[in-house]
Formats: sequence, structure tokens, C-alpha cells
Amino acid sequence: QVQLVESGGGLVQAGGSLRLSCAASGRTFSTYAMAWFRQAPGKDREFVAAINLSGAKKYYADSVKGRFTISRDNAKNMVYLQMNSLQPEDTAVYYCAARPYSVASIMAKDYNSWGQGTQVTVSS
Repeated sequence: QVQLVESGGGLVQAGGSLRLSCAASGRTFSTYAMAWFRQAPGKDREFVAAINLSGAKKYYADSVKGRFTISRDNAKNMVYLQMNSLQPEDTAVYYCAARPYSVASIMAKDYNSWGQGTQVTVSS
């Protein structure tokens, strides 16, 4: 497993932007597909975005498509989530996740490494 640490969360007004970062430990980062999930108070954890190990294939939840962009830098062991046009409904704790396969998944159960989460709050 890899250890994951998220950063970059905070408070932003509706329409604003944030960039989340996820730092991964270990030399095998490039063998992991990565994803971002989020969980709002009182709701289940939901898929946000995923990227395969090469970065060539990306997947997005319909609710964030066109506003969020996932990317990775295998040389730096980093995954990013650029979030634009943020809305109050994007408020949640955002989690970085990793799975030791080349293909990404939109299912939380398919990931075996998780970060501690970073809070994103969007005010109206």
C-alpha cells in the first residue's frame, strides 16, 4: 500500500477555484491508479474523478464534469484535483485513494489506500 496525504482544501466563495493535492509515499506510485472521492455530512462517500496509472484515461462524475480536472505527476508522486466554478453542493471532505492496478475504478470498494481527507467548503 501507499500512504496518501491530501492538502489544498479550504473555504471559497461560489464560483471560485481550489486545487487539491495528494502526496503519495513509496517508489511504486506509478503502478497505482488514483482517484478522488468526497463525502458530505450525512451522505455516503461518492466518486469524483479517477485517473489510470499512465494518466492517459480520466473519469469524472457527471456532477463535476467540465468543472474539475484530475491529473498526476508520477515523477513527483503527486495527484491533483483542479476544481473550478465551485458550488455550495461541492462542500465535502475530499479523499485521495489508490489501487494497485493500471485501470482506475469509480467504486470506492476497489481502492485499498486512502488519505485522511481535506475539507472543502463553498459558501453561497
